Amino acid sequence: MAKQDIAKTVIPCPCLEGEITPPGDKSISHRAAILDSLASGQGEIANFAPGRDCLATVRCLRALGVKIRWKGSRNRPTLLISGDGKDGLRESEDVLNAGNSGTTMRLLGGLLSSQPFLSIITGDASLRTRPMGRLIQPLRLMGAEICGRGKDSFAPLVIRGEELCGIEFSLPIPSAQIKSAILLAGLFARGRTVLHQPISSRDHSERMLRHMGAELRSDGNLISLTPLTNSLASISFHVPGDISSGAYFLVAGAIHPSARIVIKDCGINPTRTGIIDVLLAMGAKLKVGNEHVEAGEPLADIMIQSSELRGVEIGGDIIPRLIDEIPVLAVAACMAKGKTVIRGAGELRVKESDRIATVSSELSRMGARIEPLPDGMVIHGGNPLVGAEVDSHRDHRLAMSLAIAGLVARGGTTIGHALAAQASYPSFWQDLQNLAG
Repeated sequence: MAKQDIAKTVIPCPCLEGEITPPGDKSISHRAAILDSLASGQGEIANFAPGRDCLATVRCLRALGVKIRWKGSRNRPTLLISGDGKDGLRESEDVLNAGNSGTTMRLLGGLLSSQPFLSIITGDASLRTRPMGRLIQPLRLMGAEICGRGKDSFAPLVIRGEELCGIEFSLPIPSAQIKSAILLAGLFARGRTVLHQPISSRDHSERMLRHMGAELRSDGNLISLTPLTNSLASISFHVPGDISSGAYFLVAGAIHPSARIVIKDCGINPTRTGIIDVLLAMGAKLKVGNEHVEAGEPLADIMIQSSELRGVEIGGDIIPRLIDEIPVLAVAACMAKGKTVIRGAGELRVKESDRIATVSSELSRMGARIEPLPDGMVIHGGNPLVGAEVDSHRDHRLAMSLAIAGLVARGGTTIGHALAAQASYPSFWQDLQNLAG
């Protein structure tokens, strides 16, 4: 059996208790690596996200000539990046491979559109089915020469870097990846780049760019970026724990009948804390303390304990703030009293799996009552979950969500392709075992 095909079985435990520190935030790690590669000087990024997706970004940057070294432990690595300024990248000798990371492909797609050389970037079979037209359209408006495969512009992407022009563009969907790609292209364009967001999405790129000296202004859903006249200043900081990773244990603590869990040093950027807001609305016993700031990003410790949850409606402006957490929120909804309705989350259809379809089908195998909708799902809570054989569909967020469901199911739950969790949270299974004793 290939390593990635390994199944794991989760058995209910009498209690969940302890502290965990989630791995470094994946979104912040991608952006810190890319922006320090464009800066002058050496940056030191501690607690860099150790999962496969961020490693794909590092491999691509190395192929583009960036000097990168590692130190520290495997699960808590520190990245040392020596940047040569805005002209420091060079043409790769080979095709760039983003693996399964849509963030890698989209952010580098924006950056490489402004570089004076040819680039080809591809990914694994799953990534090559994810639409890239939403990336290609605005970059072409800026003057980029970029094309993909087929009418929906799938990867591989072929990019011949050009001198770009800043644009004023209204994002059709609240996508932090597309927004960040355009901003990376705009750093080297002629004239300002102005973006209008329909709903604010995660703002790590904006915070980091300002912190490194870029002239970027945000006013509500309007973002304005002036091209660089000098190189960015390199940044050294400790990446906050990833709230998307911590979310699995927040839900576990809320739904388990005997639990008290503390998530340490977790990022609480307000564009990412929809999971906290929804759990509180559902009646979770959750407290946030020890709040502090690191390089412009807020962190805190979050305590969660056994709770009686109730169904809620989730939709509108909160969806971009919890889009990655919807699979595990669906598990919480299964254990809540009453009905939970999730709408406005059609973006889930084009993630690592069709998460509306896969979450609905796999939790249904465990006895959940879920009705998939075109842009969400209706979950009828209160039905006891039963252990079953389920599959992650090689989707890291589904693998971990099913593991949390298994903690409160009757009997054992066997999860196929369980090591998909390594894409974002390599130590997930060990942390789960530690909390379960």
